[in-house]
Amino acid sequence: MALWRCSSSWLSSVSRSSGGVGGGESKVSPEIAPVSGGEGEGEEEEGEEERWSRLLPELLTEIMRRVDAGAERWPPRRDVVACACVCRRWRDAAVSVVRPPLECGRITFPSSLKQPGPRDAPMHCFIRRNKKNSTFYLYLSLTQALTDKGKFLLAARRFRNGAHTEYIISYDCDDLFPGSNSYVGKLRSDFLGTKFIIYDSQPPYDGAKPARSQSSRRFASKQINPNVSGGNYEVGQVSYKFNFLKSRGPRRMQCNIQCPVGQSTASDPLKEKLISTSSPLALRNKAPRWHEHLQCWCLNFHGRVTVASVKNFQLVAPAGTSDPWGIADEETVILQFGKIEDDAFTMDYRQPLSAFQAFAICLTSFGTKLACE
Repeated sequence: MALWRCSSSWLSSVSRSSGGVGGGESKVSPEIAPVSGGEGEGEEEEGEEERWSRLLPELLTEIMRRVDAGAERWPPRRDVVACACVCRRWRDAAVSVVRPPLECGRITFPSSLKQPGPRDAPMHCFIRRNKKNSTFYLYLSLTQALTDKGKFLLAARRFRNGAHTEYIISYDCDDLFPGSNSYVGKLRSDFLGTKFIIYDSQPPYDGAKPARSQSSRRFASKQINPNVSGGNYEVGQVSYKFNFLKSRGPRRMQCNIQCPVGQSTASDPLKEKLISTSSPLALRNKAPRWHEHLQCWCLNFHGRVTVASVKNFQLVAPAGTSDPWGIADEETVILQFGKIEDDAFTMDYRQPLSAFQAFAICLTSFGTKLACE
């Protein structure tokens, strides 16, 4: 598990690059303890940490509550992360106060990206694509606008691996390679690009077994890090139905995602215990209607999508599959994805999907699928 220390990449709230992609962006990255410059420096850091940790627990908790209450959105929310980076006691106080996205509707720590989204309203995000280097960047929307500077969350890069295509997903937009410390998971497609498997770098529940295939191995033999899991755990599948008759209509997709039942509400992944079970959630794309006047297929994206595209979709849970997550009905949109500019797309998700799962599902929509259209 990644160590928590003060980082400019995680504390930065918005992209520093006007183009929205590339190396100048703020990013969410797991932290690696810095190499000490010497004995004197190490002793000084320990003394500083001890001084801050002497605060009374009641006072420290009250400080964290006030910081959390006064920073509902990014960029002010970086103050909460900065407090958690002071020392271990401050981190413990922070994670005891900060609630997960399911309850508060906010993303605070990197662990929030693998926790279920909000219960009452969708989390608004957007994806920017860079066609030149086949990279994709996920941002949290900071305003009601379709796109803004955004808070960087995740990045992915497409690789060709023999007859298959893989998307490596990372906390760091500058470190998009298998085996990196920023590795979050990956997405792997078949030869036709119609079937995808989603892999998580961490076990989704107690007793989960990593995939054994050669393609799912994550590290070379020389890469050993006890703080980072060395396996890939299958957490979902996405498939697109073939259109043999070439009939009119959009793509048809189905998803089966492993969603933990009884998700812990702890904000710190080091403190929460892995749950013992998970249950598959079946999702399908909501069927659009044919608009006679416009002569096209239409879905109501409630103003969040502005450009017609075969990539646009909404995912709902079929009747009878809502439990145990409390989904209201089969009209409740769990995930919607749509085009707003040439290389910009909105992504809105809610529980029981996490930001990581939603991002992986949306990545499957990129690319030509001649057999499905």
